[in-house]
Formats: sequence, structure tokens, C-alpha cells
Amino acid sequence: MQADRIKTVDIIRGAALLGILLMNITSFGINADTFLNVMRGSRNTTDFYTLTVVLSFFDGTMRGLFSMLFGAGMLLFTLNKKEQPGGPTIVELYYRRLLWLLLFGLFNAFVLLWEGDILYIYALCGMVLFVFRKAGARWLFLLAIACMCILMIKKQNKWSETRDTRIAYLSALRAEKDSVKLTKEQEAAKAAWPQMEQQGKEPLDPAFANQYRQKMRSGYGAVFTNLRQRIAYFETLEVYETYFWDGLIMMFLGMALLKLGFFSNQLSTSTYLLWLVAGYGIGIPLGYLFFKDGFLLQYTDFVSYVDRYRAIPDVAYDIRRALVSVGHASLLMLVYRSRIVPWLMQALANVGQMAFTNYLMQSIICTFVFFGYGFGWYDTLKFHQLYYVVAAVWVFQLICSSIWLKYFRFGPFEWLWRSLTYWKRQPMKK
Repeated sequence: MQADRIKTVDIIRGAALLGILLMNITSFGINADTFLNVMRGSRNTTDFYTLTVVLSFFDGTMRGLFSMLFGAGMLLFTLNKKEQPGGPTIVELYYRRLLWLLLFGLFNAFVLLWEGDILYIYALCGMVLFVFRKAGARWLFLLAIACMCILMIKKQNKWSETRDTRIAYLSALRAEKDSVKLTKEQEAAKAAWPQMEQQGKEPLDPAFANQYRQKMRSGYGAVFTNLRQRIAYFETLEVYETYFWDGLIMMFLGMALLKLGFFSNQLSTSTYLLWLVAGYGIGIPLGYLFFKDGFLLQYTDFVSYVDRYRAIPDVAYDIRRALVSVGHASLLMLVYRSRIVPWLMQALANVGQMAFTNYLMQSIICTFVFFGYGFGWYDTLKFHQLYYVVAAVWVFQLICSSIWLKYFRFGPFEWLWRSLTYWKRQPMKK
């Protein structure tokens, strides 16, 4: 059962790692105006169909699954380590490991220039997880729900501020129409909403879009300057507003599911089948409804979007993605048990065993393919063509991970991370 446990965790982690690129590829490869043109253009194109499938089925779910496996992995790290007399304690190793992960995240963001890095966020979340390593599955589920509620409240509060600004603006217009002298508050509301509406519409400024595009096709220095503020914003305010809680939700769920035996292949086939049906049966329709009635409307008619919904449409976003993420994992467990494609399961396990290396390699490969200091393909492919690149990266990582692990114990970045954690050069070759 020990071998099964390790292999199934690696299989799911490998699939999640590959799946993350389905969402990340758009930030690597196309400009914002190109993405918006797909949403605002014809709905009878390959690009739009691709967008519908990706956002309905995969949006947030592969990152969610990867986060679950991170939570499970950090729990396994604390359980499998034994303290040696005179050596570092488990606490020291755990937090040393996370501090190095945090630095790797900053390296991925500010050196490899990936603006959506999650390693930094994972390191921050992981510092909280250790306190709850001995909590039972029920308490971990409750912690996940609590974090989910916090994030829902934060989103709804921000949404309420937007709606209040809209309501105050309409009230000021009515007063002005009735020839009533506006108060200072009404004057402020009248000025505030048009600015917010302009931001919500994200107008396509051709000059700005072309300038941004040219910078991304330039040398490393120009790309760094262009992305620096976006990266800093993501690693600070976005973490505070959303992604810290986003990560904790799924990590607590992952820890709970590991303790219940879900990731270690200990549940019955009927249980995995039930979670597959429930996860996909509920989560995918919710994802499609949000895409059709929420996401599209937000970027095509922002005013109608604000006027229509009192509660923010994606308030159930984390419920939906948790369900679909568990559905993904259940499907993988059922395929693994069926022994239909053992070669694929082994290949995914290899990718999962080298998940850290493969995650950073995705940044290296994609920035080189799209940015100006590499092939310079930035914003040259159609939306659906980006997924040809995704497929190529998948094949490359499935093959290379399998070859590498025939000769070495760890992936190169896993080896470096492990050596830094133990502050001792680790054996590399088998």
C-alpha cells in the first residue's frame, strides 16, 4: 500500500501540473486585447469553442488539484521524516524547505519572468499548514470551509462596493435630471462610476496594446521592465486579496482527503465513481453557467453585469472548482485501477515526481517560445493554436521525465531544493 500511495499521489500531481499550463498559456502567449477579442467576437469560431471548454472545465481546477496535492505533500513530509540525534528537527527542515520555496518563487517570477507564479504563494500558505498537521479530517474540512467563507465575504464586499458606486451614480443622474443641486457625495459618485465602468470594460486601446506587444517581443530587459509592476502586484495585493485564501482552501482539502485515504488508493471503486459523477455532474454545469452568464457578460457588457447581480456571480467559484478538482482526481484513480493505460499512468507519475522541475521548466520553455529574447512568438498565434504549444510541452515533459528518472533519483530542481533543505549535497544518480 505504501508504493500505491506514493504512486497515486505522483500520478495526480503529474496530471495537475500538466493541466495548469492549460490556463497559464494565455498569459505567456497572447496580449489582453487578443483574449478580449475572442470573447467579444463571433461565437461560432474554433477560438471561442476552445475558450468555452477551457474556462468551463479547467478554470481554477487544475491549480486547485495541484494545491490539494501540495497540502497532502507537506503533510507526508512531516509524517515521513524522523529526527536524528544532533540533526535538524522536523520543524527546522519544514520551514527551511518553505523558505527556499519562497525564494524559488521569487526567482520564477522576477528572473524567469512568469507573472502568475504560485510557488511564492504556496510557501506562505505552507507556513500555516504545519500548525494543523495533526488535525483530523473533519477539522481540516471545516478549516477549508472557513477559508472559503472568508474569501466569499471578501469578494462580496468588493462587489458591493462596485454596486454601491453604480447606485450612487444613478441617483446623482436622477437628481441632476430633476434640477436638484448635487451634494459633494453625489458629485464624487458621478465622477467615480465612469472611471470604474471604463476599467470594467477594459477598452482596447490599440496604441497601448501595440506598445505592450512590441515590448514583449523585445529583449530580456524590455520584457522585465514591462512585467515588473504586474509581477509585483500579483505577488503582493493579489496574494492578500485572493490567492492566499485560495491556496489554503485547497491545501486543507488535500490534507483532509489524504487522511481519509482518497489520494492513497484506499477507498472503494464505487466511492471514486460517486465522486466523479458528483464532481463533474455539479461542478461542470456550474462552470459553464458562470462562463456564459458571468464571465462573458462581465467583459462584453459590464454595466448589465453590475446591474443584474446583487451577489457576485462567482461567489460559488471555490465550491465549483473543488468539486471538479475532486472529479479529476477520481477519474485518474479509476483509470489507474482499471490498468487500461499503465504506460500513461507511469508517465504521469514521473511528471509528478519531478513536478517542481517541470513547473519551472514550463516557465523556461514558454517564456523562450513567446518572449522576444527567444523565438518571439508573443501574440502571433490564434487562441486555439496556443494549445498546440501546450500539447508539445506535455509530450516533452512526459518523455523527458521518464528518461531522466531512469538514471537519477530526483529532478534537477528537486535535487537542488532537497540539498538546500538539508544543507547537504544529496545523492543524485541511481
